[in-house]
Amino acid sequence: MTRFHRPIAYLTALPGWRALRWLPILAVFAAITVPPSADAATRRKSGAYDGTWNVVFSTTRGNCSSGYRVPFTVIGSRVSSAGGGRVSGSVSRAGAVAVNVSVGASHASGGGRLAGSSGAGAWRGIITGDRCSGTWQATRG
Repeated sequence: MTRFHRPIAYLTALPGWRALRWLPILAVFAAITVPPSADAATRRKSGAYDGTWNVVFSTTRGNCSSGYRVPFTVIGSRVSSAGGGRVSGSVSRAGAVAVNVSVGASHASGGGRLAGSSGAGAWRGIITGDRCSGTWQATRG
């Protein structure tokens, strides 16, 4: 270990060495003050559909109740539950939606499109043991 001690002692004697001790602090300051990257700006722009969406499901096939109203949350490209149940899905920049929903033993999947503050599509699944399918309509707010 003493072999390395001497070169370090020589380095600390060089002019400007004391200024280097501020380097970590300057690096942190630079990281805080640098503007956000283009990638972060793109993520913000991709949130054109951000917010809570109230989705009404109608049954067109099967013995399932109709008129269920379920709130979903969209953040960026991710769709999640704003109420009960498990919701996972995605929405593209063009508004194409793909979602999976499960509540207890019932589960369904659906797809469609969002545009502005509304959307529509189709769904299918097994609700309380019955195979059903239908349409959905969504409004933001």
